Amino acid sequence: MTKRRLILSMLIVLAVAAVMPAQAAESPKNVILLIGDGMGPAQVSLARLSLQSPLAMDSMQYAGFVKTQSANSTITDSAAAGTALATGFKTNNGMISTLPDGKQVQTILEAAQKMGKAVGLVSTVTITDATPAAFASHAATRKSMADIAPQFLEKKVDVILGGGKGYFIPKSQPDSKREDERDLTSEAKSADYVYVDTRDGLLSAKGAKLLGLFANSSMSTEPPQPTIAEMAEKAISILSTDKDGFFVMIEGGQIDYACHANDAAEAVKQILDFDAAVGKALDFARKHPDTLVIMTADHETGGMTIIYPTKGSAARFKVAFSTTGHTACNVPLLAFGPGADRFSGVLDNTDIPKRIAQLWGIRGFAE
Repeated sequence: MTKRRLILSMLIVLAVAAVMPAQAAESPKNVILLIGDGMGPAQVSLARLSLQSPLAMDSMQYAGFVKTQSANSTITDSAAAGTALATGFKTNNGMISTLPDGKQVQTILEAAQKMGKAVGLVSTVTITDATPAAFASHAATRKSMADIAPQFLEKKVDVILGGGKGYFIPKSQPDSKREDERDLTSEAKSADYVYVDTRDGLLSAKGAKLLGLFANSSMSTEPPQPTIAEMAEKAISILSTDKDGFFVMIEGGQIDYACHANDAAEAVKQILDFDAAVGKALDFARKHPDTLVIMTADHETGGMTIIYPTKGSAARFKVAFSTTGHTACNVPLLAFGPGADRFSGVLDNTDIPKRIAQLWGIRGFAE
């Protein structure tokens, strides 16, 4: 071998060695998807201005925007948006991981389970509501929450935390929202879930499977209930014990409620609560570099605009809303960790699960 060929061969070997670790790092073991329901760019900006310091989410590496239109409307609802974020398919407003023709489609949570990964769902609203429901159930309408609840147990979702106890307890019990006598909390215990309904119970819970229901419907997001950050931290702690990795969706569901009510102060409170959960996810990802964290929203609510600071105070801003409903505005997208660069630029909401699937090497997802 000539000296020139020897040098060329060595350079090729070095180039391959340099590329291989980078490629390996592109495939995250764990994925944490955080969804701020109703959270548009103005809502994030207002929370940051109110805090007068950076948010936890501001430290994420890559940024972009997500388009939110559904299959049958320029303005999506949470069911269609949740379906897009979970399955990579557009559907009609009101439908849960089911296409307009009635076909049920695989979710990224279900795909993660097939890989042997642990999976979880966390929300501050009813856990059977549109966004969490889209990741672990299939229904022609989001209103079928009593039918959605048992699907979570049938799908063997490892960690389920949020509100919605009424859909898990039998009709004969006070505040039940079921039309039958199924007691899903008892069924969960029989399936080796630890069941808790208080903050203390959550914080002390041990085991690989956890069902936590902290309100009959949506949570109050006030003491003595656990915070979304506490729920997120517990979910990540349990799921991370799986040697094959995990997928978890964490929803700040009441940003949407505040913006429907055109309540800017409550919107700020809910976003700061949500940002604390983002911080917990990022803390874990920094300690576990094989973890990808993605933050986005299902849609914007309220058409929020920040007009100008009140004279003499940089901390007070005049906020206007253009509607009490949803809008077609693009929503924020942030990512941190291996593969984070795939979640930058202007994407469609259907791109999010497709790119997670690509990073995991899943073939045929959303096809």
